[in-house]
Amino acid sequence: MPLFDPTTTAILIVGVIAGVMGVCAYLTLGERKISAWMQDRIGPNRVGPGGLLQPIVDGGKFFLKEEVIPDHVDKVFYVIAPAVALTTALLALAVVPIGATTPAPDPVAITPLGAVDAFYQQQAEYQSHFNFIIAPGLDIGILYIFALGSLAVYGVILAGWSANNKYSLLGALRSSAQIVSYEIPLGLSVLGVFLIVGSLNPEKIIAWQSTHGWFIVFMPLGFLLFLTSSYAECSRLPFDLPEAEQELVGGYHTEYSSLKLGLMLLTEYVHLVTASFIIAVLFLGGWNLLGLESLFENPVATAVMKLLILTGKMVSLCIFAQFIRWTIPRFRFDQLMNLAWKVMIPLTLLNFLAVMFLLQWQLPLFILTFINVVLFFGAGLFGVWFRGSVSNPKRRVVKLPPGLPPGVTFAGR
Repeated sequence: MPLFDPTTTAILIVGVIAGVMGVCAYLTLGERKISAWMQDRIGPNRVGPGGLLQPIVDGGKFFLKEEVIPDHVDKVFYVIAPAVALTTALLALAVVPIGATTPAPDPVAITPLGAVDAFYQQQAEYQSHFNFIIAPGLDIGILYIFALGSLAVYGVILAGWSANNKYSLLGALRSSAQIVSYEIPLGLSVLGVFLIVGSLNPEKIIAWQSTHGWFIVFMPLGFLLFLTSSYAECSRLPFDLPEAEQELVGGYHTEYSSLKLGLMLLTEYVHLVTASFIIAVLFLGGWNLLGLESLFENPVATAVMKLLILTGKMVSLCIFAQFIRWTIPRFRFDQLMNLAWKVMIPLTLLNFLAVMFLLQWQLPLFILTFINVVLFFGAGLFGVWFRGSVSNPKRRVVKLPPGLPPGVTFAGR
């Protein structure tokens, strides 16, 4: 097991939180620049060269705004809600690899001659490496992340309920239904990864991909489903129904302002960063990139290269999510639920059954790629054949008989 060093752990915690806060700050600038580019505008360009200091000014503005707590809110839960939302988002970063990692050796199941000595040698070798992760060696690491991701909805529900505002309450109800629904395909889409690797440890999943290949090659459909579910869990467009400003003013944070509003908005970006790290770890090989991580013999240079590779994948996924935001319009709420329950959950179950079949009969993994492609195009052809009547049923329109009085919209017997 990894040794616990309070100093190293404290430095990692400060570094990870500071790094994530900085990334989140400049993701807001990137979002505004991307939206300006896609809408043929200039975007922020007044504060600093090219607007590079705009996030610092925006962050300072939240500190300088007046703290307003409306009289009609439940003050205790109203104040607690932003802290709950941000805390649960930050706690998930404890088991997210941010750079070079080495999987812990497996415990000795039986003790033949020399097995214990070999295990101690492996343990010493493992402890000689520095792991860029706050809590290394956690065998249920991915399950821990999913559990804390589920708790994030409590901050939204508390914010919506404590505001005593119908717009806020509707946003909270939408968020709870959305997160509960999309947690199912989120978990089912990666069950195949856990079955193939035999572990929920992020370090072991990265180590497996470094020797066998990335899971996006073997499970492209699982990658697509997990990516979509992650955006829904983060309430990113086209899944931002809890905040739909055209319908709910501001959704669950309608009554919030100043620093409390800033914490609510920051939570969304922390979720996006965490989800991007997890996608890179589960499907994109983590710190592995076509052998580039092994270019240097110096261990320090190798660790820096792995850190840059994994961080680069995370930033690329965040930028891709921002392009999605300004490309696809928002779903209706019934479309949102139909997509989860009638499309994504059946596809994740079929993908999971395919993985079980391959492992049972010990077939090569490239067959799983073929099955994923067939499932993807088969689902598309199925939707075209039935014209969307399964995922979006059309109501039969019956004309009213003539002679009814004005204002009657239903003709009874």
